[in-house]
Amino acid sequence: MRTIHFSPKILAALLIIVCGPRISPSASPKFDSDKLAAIAPGMEKFIDDQQIRGAVLAIGTSDGLVYHEAIGKRTLASDDSMPKDGIFRIMSMTKPVTALGVMILVDEGKLSIDDPVEQYLPEFKGQMLITTNDKGTDTITLVKPGRPITLRDCLTHTSGISANPPSLNDLMRKRNRTLAEVTAMASQRPLDYEPGSRWRYSQTGLDALGRTIEVVSGQSYEDFLDARIFRPLGMRDTGFYLSDKQAERLAELCGRLEGKLVPASSISGGNAADPTIKPKYPSPAGGLYSTAADLARLYQALLNGGAMSGTRIISQSALGKMTQIQTGDLQCGFTPGMSWGLGVNIVRQPQGVTGMLSAGTFGHGGAFGTQGWIDPAKDVFYILLIQRVGLRNSDSSDMRRQFQTLAAQSIAP
Repeated sequence: MRTIHFSPKILAALLIIVCGPRISPSASPKFDSDKLAAIAPGMEKFIDDQQIRGAVLAIGTSDGLVYHEAIGKRTLASDDSMPKDGIFRIMSMTKPVTALGVMILVDEGKLSIDDPVEQYLPEFKGQMLITTNDKGTDTITLVKPGRPITLRDCLTHTSGISANPPSLNDLMRKRNRTLAEVTAMASQRPLDYEPGSRWRYSQTGLDALGRTIEVVSGQSYEDFLDARIFRPLGMRDTGFYLSDKQAERLAELCGRLEGKLVPASSISGGNAADPTIKPKYPSPAGGLYSTAADLARLYQALLNGGAMSGTRIISQSALGKMTQIQTGDLQCGFTPGMSWGLGVNIVRQPQGVTGMLSAGTFGHGGAFGTQGWIDPAKDVFYILLIQRVGLRNSDSSDMRRQFQTLAAQSIAP
C-alpha cells in the first residue's frame, strides 16, 4: 500500500473543507504590531486617488478583534472623520445571514435543505422550464423540469430561477411590496435551466429563502433574524433600517464621475433607499446595514463553530454543511478558483485576489465594495467596509486585494 503524506497546512485546509470550521483552535495566530500599523496607511492611497471617501477595516480571530481602524471621511460634503462604528450598507453580505436563518430551522428539525420550495411556498408549484426561446419569433417552449427546485438549490444559486423582468426589478428596488408579494410574482416565471445543473447568481432564490423562514417560523423574516442572531450576539447596529440616531453614522454612498468622487445619487442607478424608512420588503438578498464590530461578533462565533461567549446560534454540524463545497465541479462565483457552500462563497483554489487566503476560506462580498471573509485554517477573519457604486466587480477590487494582502502579511509566522 502506498502512503501519501500531507504537510500540516494542506491537511488543515482539507479538514476545513470536509469537516467545516473548528470549534476551539489550539492557539490563535500572533500578529506583527508594526505590520498591523502599516495597514491603514497602505489603504489611504485609495482615498488620495479618489477611489473611496473612507473605510473601516477589521481583523480578528476566534478570540475577538485584534485590529479595528477607520480611515478617511464619512461623507463627501462634511469633514467628519469616518468613525470606527460607522454604519454601512453591506448588500449581498446579507445572503450568508439569510442562510444562517435557514440552517437554524434545520437545527430545529423544522425543515430540510432538500425539501422542495413548493412545500412551504405553494405558489412555486407547477413551475415550468424554458427549453426553446426563439427571440426572432417571440416563441417560448416550456416543459416540466425533471424535479422541483429545493431549498438547497436556492442556497447554492443553482435553482434555475429566471432573471427578473425590469418591472419586477423596479418593485424590488422600491421595496414597496411585501416579501410575500415579491416572491409570489417571481414564482410565476419559468425556470431557465434544470435545477442543480448550473450555477447562476440569483437574488430571487434568496428572497424565496427569506419568505420560507417567515412561513416556517411564524415570524417576519427581519424579526426572526433579530431574535435568533443579532440580539443573541449583541449586534446592536445590524438591521434592515436605521433609527435617526444611527443614520448619523451612515457612510455616504459614492461613485466616480470624470475621475472624481461624487454622491451616488449623481450617477445613474446609484440611488439608495432612505435608511430610516422601514421597508415592506426587507431584501434577504441584500438589505442589511451593519458595522465592522457587529460583523466581527458574528464571524468570531462562526470561527468558534457557531457560538460565542456561551451563546450558540447554530450547531457545529449545520455550520459545517454551510461551509462545505456543495456545487461539485460547477463553475461558480465572481473570481477564479471559487466554489459555493450554503449561502457562502468558498475558496477552493487560492489565486489572484484570494491568493493570500487558505483553501476553505468562506464569506461574501457586497455590491458597494464591502467584504467579509473567514479563514478557519488560520483562525482569522477579514472585514473591509467601503461604500462605492460603479465597481466593475467588487469581489476583485483593488481595495479588497490590498487590504487582504496587508492583513495576511501581519500574521506572524
